Amino acid sequence: MHHHTSPGRAPMARSAVAALVAAAACWGTGTVVSKQVVGDLAPLTLLPVQLVASCAFLLVIALARREPFAWTPPVRRLAALGVLNPGIAYALGLIGLTTITASMSVLMWALEPVVIMLLAALMLREHIPPALAAAVAVAIAGVLLVVYQPGATGDSVGITLTLVSIGFCALYSVLTRRLLLDDSSLNVVLAQQAAALVFAVALATAVEVAGGPGWDLGGHGAGDWLSAAASGILYYGAGFWFFVTGLRRVPASVAGSFLPLIPVFGLAAGYVAGERLEPRQWAGAVVIVAATAAIAVRQRTAAAVEPVAHA
Repeated sequence: MHHHTSPGRAPMARSAVAALVAAAACWGTGTVVSKQVVGDLAPLTLLPVQLVASCAFLLVIALARREPFAWTPPVRRLAALGVLNPGIAYALGLIGLTTITASMSVLMWALEPVVIMLLAALMLREHIPPALAAAVAVAIAGVLLVVYQPGATGDSVGITLTLVSIGFCALYSVLTRRLLLDDSSLNVVLAQQAAALVFAVALATAVEVAGGPGWDLGGHGAGDWLSAAASGILYYGAGFWFFVTGLRRVPASVAGSFLPLIPVFGLAAGYVAGERLEPRQWAGAVVIVAATAAIAVRQRTAAAVEPVAHA
């Protein structure tokens, strides 16, 4: 028996890294677009509008690529996770955001890679190399430099809801990684987004019937709806598609380690929109990019040298 390096592993690692970086870019840019429209559309109205645009985008891509859709038991189980995230997770996150500052919310979301890493170790028995854990810690330190603002406050209800939302998103990543087999990433994300859309419509309707701020469809111009659709395509459609594509090819802990790039892309989008950065934020962005680059290089190296046994 001998070992040799599989030539297909390195390209696979490169494509996974590219997909995960693209997911972070979509989520960072989509957040900036969402912030511009959330003041005009009620959150529980914005979520289903975004998901409609996301599902339409994914469906068009699937038809263009002529990918067959099979409603298999694995796809049904994966679709149910769409109710968890972005369904319940983002509904809770939006509600929590009404009682805490945006700075506090972003600071708390910096914990997501750590939660993914812990759940991956507990549920998937993934080995977390010390170098990976150290790189994630450095990246999170960079996130704190980027987003920290004095006076970031919030009440206990908002903090609790945000923490639960973070936990659900991390659990989604780990369970999706565990259930992914041979099904197309595009079909999996389309099924999950459709399930999330059904949940979001039911939630907004229930809140409206109860007398709360559920549906808010009147008095909005075409610009509001186009911005909502664009943010949905970026954040939910493209973002989740790229993330699941990368998640198929690397451990959940590694996929989660790319999430600190989100505020970097958010800052870049904000800069294009006219916002200017403080030196502290530039330094934090450099730290995040350097730590994530180290993770990417380590993953590519590990994939390139992984031995494949042959009799």
